[in-house]
Amino acid sequence: MNQSIKRRLSQWVQSVWYGKKPVAYLFLPFSALFCVVAITRRFLYRIGLKKSVQLPVPVIVVGNITVGGTGKTPFTVWLANYLKKKGYRPGIISRGYGGKASQWPQQVRPDSDPRTVGDEALIISRATHCPMAVGPDRVSTAQALLEHTDCNIILSDDGLQHYALQRTVEIAVLDGVRRLGNGFCLPAGPLRELASRLDKIDMVVTNGLPSGGEVGMHLEGDIAVNLQDGVTTRKLQSFGFGGVPIIALAGIGNPERFFDHLRESGLEFKSRAFPDHHKFSRADFDSSEKAVVLMTEKDAVKCKLFATGKEWYVPVKAVLDSQAGEQITHLLEEKSHFAR
Repeated sequence: MNQSIKRRLSQWVQSVWYGKKPVAYLFLPFSALFCVVAITRRFLYRIGLKKSVQLPVPVIVVGNITVGGTGKTPFTVWLANYLKKKGYRPGIISRGYGGKASQWPQQVRPDSDPRTVGDEALIISRATHCPMAVGPDRVSTAQALLEHTDCNIILSDDGLQHYALQRTVEIAVLDGVRRLGNGFCLPAGPLRELASRLDKIDMVVTNGLPSGGEVGMHLEGDIAVNLQDGVTTRKLQSFGFGGVPIIALAGIGNPERFFDHLRESGLEFKSRAFPDHHKFSRADFDSSEKAVVLMTEKDAVKCKLFATGKEWYVPVKAVLDSQAGEQITHLLEEKSHFAR
């Protein structure tokens, strides 16, 4: 599909899901079928007609019930680093979405090729330095990680609906602004499961504007890193002076969050939103030699090969409410008999 058409289609779908347009009702029959399949599948696992596997170590699943970006990757990084501070040895598994490996599972290292293991996996590996593996089968991926490393707890990134792997603790990350959109399941809305699924999850982390018993989280990042050398840094506020134009690119689940982050830093720019996991090429960049380009870290790992020196990425980190760590520790102690 032509990239321009794909981008416009993605933007239209987002406007239907989160703009609550009446056209969504046309897709409700398909949403009803999707919900029936999702509920039936989960029920079959619960009664044992579909096999699920329990690992010999605790498993924390981090995911969401909506399609698109919620800040799950920064939270997974925060959680892995928190567990290390508490004396655990976490290993991380993920689908490796966007990766084109010829065989699975694949080990992920800080120097792995994002085209093989996926962009999000590479970011997590670099930020945590934890043992990590990716593959479509979470069970075999986790078993391979346990066989070849000394990890004593598994974090499953984006595995909430992968019921073949039994879990000790479930954590859902929610977008505090977009919430659940129009509240419909796919394809009429963004939900992967019914909204009532959140009532059965151990902990809901909300990226901005938490509600009720949700744990609040926000993302921080006011430094840009030069993509070409990976060393030079600049304050975000230093861009835009001297009449130098700025192009902001984002190929993530919710590009507007990145653009809002730049606006909050006082920047004016021309924005270009791409579908999540977009495969960037030089053609996606502005032809102007004067313009600087700002992008997310997730996009940057795919653009290193054609960096010219004018491209910068903005890494962010998750900041959690003060009680978040204690709540996770309590959940592990309450729901798991495993020792560290």
